[in-house]
Amino acid sequence: MDMINFKIDKKEIQVAKGTTVLEAARSIGIKIPSLCYLKDVNKCSACRICVVEVEAKLIASCTLEAEEGMEVKTNTPAVRDARRMVLELLLSNHKRECTICSRSQNCELQTYSKELNVRDIKYEGEKISKAMDFSSCSIVRDMEKCILCGRCISTCSNIQTVNAIGYAKRGFNTMVETPYDKDLGDTVCVNCGQCIMACPVGALSEKNNVDDVWNVLADKDKYVIVQTAPAVRVALGEEFNMPIGTRVTGKMVTSLKNIGFYKVFDTDFAADLTIMEEGTELLSRLGSGENLPLMTSCCPAWVKFVEHFYPDMLKNLSTCKSPHEMAGALIKTYFAKKMGIDPQKIVVISIMPCVAKKFENKREELSNNNLLDVDYVLTTRELAQMIKEAGIDFASLEDDVFDNPMGESTGAAVIFGATGGVAEAALRTIFEITGDKELDNIDFEVVRGTDDIKIAKIELPNGKKITAAVAHGLGNARVLLEMVKKGEQKIDFIEVMACPGGCVTGGGQPILSANDLANVDVKAKRASAIYEEDKEMPIRKSHKNPDINKIYKEFLGKPNGDVSHELLHTHYIKRNKF
Repeated sequence: MDMINFKIDKKEIQVAKGTTVLEAARSIGIKIPSLCYLKDVNKCSACRICVVEVEAKLIASCTLEAEEGMEVKTNTPAVRDARRMVLELLLSNHKRECTICSRSQNCELQTYSKELNVRDIKYEGEKISKAMDFSSCSIVRDMEKCILCGRCISTCSNIQTVNAIGYAKRGFNTMVETPYDKDLGDTVCVNCGQCIMACPVGALSEKNNVDDVWNVLADKDKYVIVQTAPAVRVALGEEFNMPIGTRVTGKMVTSLKNIGFYKVFDTDFAADLTIMEEGTELLSRLGSGENLPLMTSCCPAWVKFVEHFYPDMLKNLSTCKSPHEMAGALIKTYFAKKMGIDPQKIVVISIMPCVAKKFENKREELSNNNLLDVDYVLTTRELAQMIKEAGIDFASLEDDVFDNPMGESTGAAVIFGATGGVAEAALRTIFEITGDKELDNIDFEVVRGTDDIKIAKIELPNGKKITAAVAHGLGNARVLLEMVKKGEQKIDFIEVMACPGGCVTGGGQPILSANDLANVDVKAKRASAIYEEDKEMPIRKSHKNPDINKIYKEFLGKPNGDVSHELLHTHYIKRNKF
């Protein structure tokens, strides 16, 4: 590897050829502010706040590659003045409602304004005027707060290959818009929320349902039941200043009980149920040879992506509802009957790492007897907001456990939160139910990790071989589907999570700054915590969960049977691009 020697603020430094000055500076602890740069996503010199001085010239460091013998200055009067001027210009056209903004105290523009001591705006004048867009079930757009950094565009186009947004107009009138300036809810947006995670300010946020949940909690005639997804437990702590990847399962349960929910269930229980249904479905398709590869349906953003861009492959999607929808259906049938409660009085709240679930729970195809399976979806961020509003000292809480009969889960369910987790959980069960042999090692390392696409061949006890593929991020999913369509790869089972890294970095998780994302592998830390919980579980296979076996015996009958098909399965629709 070719190496480059140069100086930053008189410090000798050696880096690999092709390294930018911004990256090099951060590697030795010199903090250069940046708003448009986002590691592995966006590098475009749009905001200009990252300027440095080289030979008396101010150059954007995020695209300036280090050169042999170069001398870089990051702290001169000209550099400081230029950075402040950039901030003042951005603020002059920004809706400055910081105290009531969703990103208050977690806004990169706000942070840099404080750090660079911006106290007044010299350039006040006409501002861009644009009505807020509430058309999406998941995402709210406020373009009067947009700073045109381009991070959301790069995420949507380069990482997710959805292209729901882009730059429009020119000069001062430049804006980030949808095609033909349509409402976001009328576009190909798949609601993944990765644009929210990329945005440095409050121009993009989730559609907030916190007040809706407080209202139903106050209704004494309602039984308000909450369930939590596996990825929430390894991220929620970050909202309370805990290290990235801290597991807070017990504290989370305690806080939900303190808030006043009637029951606190674990969505992991329904994830085990998903494996039973989806695993049986896969074995059936392998037997008939029809509609292969079977593609997972746990991720609603991925499902909508297929509906828009690959409608010819809708038949390949598993008909299984996602785990939290399965749980909602069972709460309003099995649990309601068991407890003697009128299903009309039950309100189901899902705490998810995802904003696409807010779209999913509104799908008409997912209702039973005119009842929604899930009534409201809250993100990890919204749960943290409720905990803070309730005055709960989260860090000092004692641990509690989920309620039964839908709180018992397995390690196989908890790993759903990381990319490859659904495939691994399915393989653990499929391997054992196709023969009399138990797995010697249940850790299918071959489908773990954050490689763009992972392909594994597994031989079952009955001699049959399964080829499984895992992709995370919709750009990688598109590559995988094209391989399958062209016949370049024969695959039996495909797992896709729309968000890079899987649900652990979902669009509803705690938002980290670009600087944090450049220095910490968030995907790895949160996934590691999930796999630690898996290892500590007494049962690590879905088909071994006694409560799952009990619900089939008492209520569902058998996987893919008549009752489960009515309650736990669904269908999909072709969607136009506009």
